[in-house]
Amino acid sequence: MTYSFNILDWCALAPGLCSIEQWQDWSTHPETDWSGTLPKTQHIPMMTARRMSTASRLSVEVGLTLLNQQPDAAIFISRHGELERTCKIIEGLCQQQDISPTDFAMSVHNTASGLLTITGKQPLPITSIAAGIDGFQQGMLEAQAMLADGAEKVLLVDFDGAVPDAYQTRIVHRIPAYAIGLLIAEGGNLCCQQIDKNVSRLPLETTVPALPQSVTFMQHWLAKDPQFTLQGMRSDWQWHQ
Repeated sequence: MTYSFNILDWCALAPGLCSIEQWQDWSTHPETDWSGTLPKTQHIPMMTARRMSTASRLSVEVGLTLLNQQPDAAIFISRHGELERTCKIIEGLCQQQDISPTDFAMSVHNTASGLLTITGKQPLPITSIAAGIDGFQQGMLEAQAMLADGAEKVLLVDFDGAVPDAYQTRIVHRIPAYAIGLLIAEGGNLCCQQIDKNVSRLPLETTVPALPQSVTFMQHWLAKDPQFTLQGMRSDWQWHQ
């Protein structure tokens, strides 16, 4: 499978990485312990932001930054969704405590995408995707389908928050919270090719990348590397620019 497209604009937020200049510097010197300060929101009303998880807050902030360019559709991608909030609910139930109505209402996987349209006051066709470590690449495939169906600009937001301690033994997750947004259109500036691999012959740790696919993509794309590969569970993805 091969496809191509153009990136019209982008926005990204992570600990210590709040501006275009910081991301560009990081792309050529990517060593970081991800312990920097999380960026503050500028487009979300304070009372709304207080009700949101850190991951949703960053993803909606990124989405709102790009929403003024009038995308025709949006894709929100998250491996864990509202895992912190869901874990809090489960722990409360185990202790026979009352569940917060806010936690319950905002624990679904499409919380962030819904908050984008509500806060931005702009209804959009939105898809929320959970595809493990391959979420970013699966989101790219969804974007190609939307463009083929007539959308001129597609907003893609990949995000995740911290993983609760109860899951740390099973999940590799280094970044406390991040959100990466791309505004995608048809074109040929970027080309991606799927490369199948036989994971049954590989030890599990070789199939789990250290960083989310979208973060690794930003590193190579901003550094203008002519060719790079994103690792997936059953396929790798070779990029050319």
